Amino acid sequence: QVQLVESGGGLARPGASLRLSCATSGRTFTNYVVAWFRQAPGQEREFVAASRLRGGDTTRYADSVKGRFTISRDNAENTVYLQMNSLKPEDTAVYYCAARHTSILRFGADEYDHWGQGTEVTVSS
Repeated sequence: QVQLVESGGGLARPGASLRLSCATSGRTFTNYVVAWFRQAPGQEREFVAASRLRGGDTTRYADSVKGRFTISRDNAENTVYLQMNSLKPEDTAVYYCAARHTSILRFGADEYDHWGQGTEVTVSS
């Protein structure tokens, strides 16, 4: 069983930065694709970023965050990060970490087997 625990959310002003963390445990971390999703009130959960190691170190981003957000992994610590820069009010959402035992990047929320509890990010002046 894979456990995912997010942290690092909070209140930020527009233009500021936050770094989210997702601590993982339970399985060999390098064999999993790990992703970040977010869900704003009244909206569906949407893909933000994903990272894989097997099959080549590869990352993908949603167009809405490309150039502002960076996903990274500390394999020694079994932790995934989401560095969020130049935050906008429309980035306000609950952010979730997700994982799947696969070497293929996936972008749909229903394609992931393991989820954290979420961490809330609010961007407001």
